[in-house]
Amino acid sequence: MKPLHRHLVNTSRKVLCTAALAASLTTAAVVTNTPTADAGESEPTPDSPQATDRGDARLDLPDPLADPAVPPVGTGGEGASGIPATALDAYRRAELSVAAALPGCKLPWQLLAGIGRVESVHASGYGLKADGYTEKPIRGPRLDGNGFAEIKDTDKGEFDGDAVYDRAVGPLQFIPSTWATWGADGNGDSKRDPNNIYDAALGAGLYLCAGDRNLSDQAQLDRAILSYNNSREYVNTVVGYMHQYQNGAAGVPNPPVGNYPTPPTTTLPTPSQTKPSTPSGQTPKPTPTPTPTPSKPAEPQKPTPAPTLAKLELLGSPELKAEAGSAFTAVPRIKAVLSDGKPAAAKPILFELKDDTTGSFIGTEGKTFLVVETDAEGIAALPGLKAGTKAGGFNLRVAAYNTESQLTVNFTGTVTAKPAPVADKLTRTDADAAKPLEVVAGTSFTGVQVTATAKDKPVEGAQVTAGLVEQNQDGAWVPVDPAKAKGPWFKDKSGAKVTSLLLAPTGADGKIALPELFTTDVAPGTYHLRLITKDNVVLILDLKITAAPTTPPTTPPTTPPATPAAKQ
Repeated sequence: MKPLHRHLVNTSRKVLCTAALAASLTTAAVVTNTPTADAGESEPTPDSPQATDRGDARLDLPDPLADPAVPPVGTGGEGASGIPATALDAYRRAELSVAAALPGCKLPWQLLAGIGRVESVHASGYGLKADGYTEKPIRGPRLDGNGFAEIKDTDKGEFDGDAVYDRAVGPLQFIPSTWATWGADGNGDSKRDPNNIYDAALGAGLYLCAGDRNLSDQAQLDRAILSYNNSREYVNTVVGYMHQYQNGAAGVPNPPVGNYPTPPTTTLPTPSQTKPSTPSGQTPKPTPTPTPTPSKPAEPQKPTPAPTLAKLELLGSPELKAEAGSAFTAVPRIKAVLSDGKPAAAKPILFELKDDTTGSFIGTEGKTFLVVETDAEGIAALPGLKAGTKAGGFNLRVAAYNTESQLTVNFTGTVTAKPAPVADKLTRTDADAAKPLEVVAGTSFTGVQVTATAKDKPVEGAQVTAGLVEQNQDGAWVPVDPAKAKGPWFKDKSGAKVTSLLLAPTGADGKIALPELFTTDVAPGTYHLRLITKDNVVLILDLKITAAPTTPPTTPPTTPPATPAAKQ
């Protein structure tokens, strides 16, 4: 057995942080039909491209990393327990997606992590980015038969940059011909790219679950990994890392390009193969080979292809509308239809909010996706869609998979601003509300508070404009001319004098505090401040300015004339 040569990078020998994954997991795609053995290459064999032993991968990392040590099967040291956060998120998303569509497969994300560790060390050293792509392409050697399998070009160089022979590509090292069948969209960006770790992880999960496998069964798990790479050493290595991650793994920061730490020091034991012992002095007797009785092979029965999911149909209007903070009255509904035209019952359908600027959510605040199973009529409805607090829009993506393609339809959501509440009364409510507003010239009016109410209940969000007014000849209140006004004044944000100011909206208690109103250089007299809402609810406040008290001039004391001294 030749040694396994993979350029691996140990991302961290210590767990740097505990990733808070539960709140951030999203299902990026769902497979709706269980792959079966008669659906294309749904049951990979050792002769299929992905299962071919590809030999020494080498990739493009430095030679010192050509022979990394791997953990023994069943051990769980700390050397490989740190997984780049983006890779860990991709593996967990893939587990969720496959579990929703193929619950019988029981795919553990740690299996995907084990494969990702062996194939590219979770894309470490290639500049793994948060969107799942890498700064440097990850490409295996040319599969030209020279020390490797021979696979002629199947993708015209689209993924591997080689138009003559294929190369394994991406973090999970997919052969392009295999990706053509099993490519998946793992992050909901409408692309299927094996160079993206989200897409690659979901595609690998689907491939491993092919043929109705149950990966909790050791024998089926073994066959699944062999279908990925037909090498017993490869299986041992992947299983070793899988068990290690099952004993504990946490996200660490994505390593930069060219970051090549020291690999772990543990080694993979070679399984011993012992023969039954023979008693001393005796010659072992050969075991007779039974002669098989020829039998006429049964005539193979060509299976009738089962109907597959063929399309998703929007029911009702594709446009969803609601006011900010309220539930959508129209429930998004779709119908799933099989290739024979019948309803697709019991199929998991993914509803996911995309490009949302409103803060909308599904069911529970912060939740942006939900997998809903179709009913007997093939209909899936999304419950609990609630508009966020901001005006704006979003796309509601509805997705499902069949064995060959992704099916997607979209709703468009629009959230409009909640109408401003209407106040029917403005009342002065500060501590001195019973007293008239009066200050000495040069002293500011401060601490004035007003409350907006509707049917005697506080109104939140009411907009009020405060401005100096005067009565015209008809007795109507009109704004003073700012150029000629000689009365009190506000300061705007720049510090300039203004006679009118839009105040901040009222709070939940309906109250609003008036800003400081200055009287410097203002002549004594009575002035008028009007508070008015957009709905013309008005409160007039009289502002009385009194003259500063005058101090009488002081007369210097007079000194009586000196009395002349008496003559002697």
